[in-house]
Amino acid sequence: MNSIFIHDLRVETKIGVYEWERHLPQTIRIDLEFGLPSARPFSSGDFADAVDYAAVVERIKALAANNPHPLVERFAESIAQLVLVEFGAPSVKVRVAKLAPLPGVRELGVMIERQAAA
Repeated sequence: MNSIFIHDLRVETKIGVYEWERHLPQTIRIDLEFGLPSARPFSSGDFADAVDYAAVVERIKALAANNPHPLVERFAESIAQLVLVEFGAPSVKVRVAKLAPLPGVRELGVMIERQAAA
């Protein structure tokens, strides 16, 4: 399988279950890997056959800016569904981490894998 990866994407969002978290933007780190919907770009070399990486990043940033989900788990699921549905990926792995959320903890988060509906 051919895949695209986007690592260390940092976005600002309001996320968390505590009152202070819902009012204070936090930087979160996102790592993403998803299967390509087609192998055509490898042979054609045509951008029209490829997934626009910049468009994926912009959609994730927009999702983060308007994030209605208090749980990191639900936010990760929203990213996964966005990539599967909007960009036609057959599969996706998403890792979302809060940075320095607790004393002595560098990152805390979730990692999920999803497949497109058959």
